[in-house]
Amino acid sequence: MTNNAPPPFATERKETTIPLLPCVSPEDTLAFYQALGFQVTYEMTRPYLYLALRFRGFELHFGKAPKGLDPKEESSGGCLVLVDAVEPYHRAFTEAMRAKYGKVLASGKPRMTRFRPGQSRFSLIDPSGNNILFIRRDEPEEVEYGGSKALAGLAKALDNARILRDFKNDDRAAARVLDKALAKYGAEAPVVDRVQAMAARMELAIAMDDAAMGQALREQLQALPLSDEERDRLSEELKAAERLEQWLARAAATRQA
Repeated sequence: MTNNAPPPFATERKETTIPLLPCVSPEDTLAFYQALGFQVTYEMTRPYLYLALRFRGFELHFGKAPKGLDPKEESSGGCLVLVDAVEPYHRAFTEAMRAKYGKVLASGKPRMTRFRPGQSRFSLIDPSGNNILFIRRDEPEEVEYGGSKALAGLAKALDNARILRDFKNDDRAAARVLDKALAKYGAEAPVVDRVQAMAARMELAIAMDDAAMGQALREQLQALPLSDEERDRLSEELKAAERLEQWLARAAATRQA
């Protein structure tokens, strides 16, 4: 029987892995990460580009992007950051963004993906299209792509969209799933499921910078007859409508400027 195990090392196992990510604009990269609280530990642009940044216990390094790289594709590079809890990181970055930009960057590039109670991951998308993905260490390993088999109709589609958005970071696919499900099941689905699906779709409209869809969703939600009890129960979901209103107002102001 062949033993394929590697030979024992004479030194202790203290390996450190540091990602080297492509950088399209050093100025924009430094501005974004420093705004979030990262410390610049090394900066060189000549004779070649090399940046090193640190946040708490991990580092990100950047070099020159290959010719033809398009940040809009958001497939430039990536890094997984495993942490004990993701919420403190999201909260820290949220506060930093509001202090620097006056708002949370939720659409375009750079941006940060949403976070809900109980969520086990979120992403930072930087100016070069790199995805820095923060993941809770004890995140469940089993993910039911397509949505939980215990659910049906709009509820199952909502679960599928959550997986596509949070685990595959594919906002477009999640939006398509919700659009089809709302068209197919929306009229007959329980109002709770419908509002939850619409709230999720609103957040995707913001992330995808789709003002037309956002406006349509706002009108659809306003047309729903909700009792006071239902509004109380769906208060968290209805906050998505408030965020959408604020985003639409900023988008309109930007277009007029």
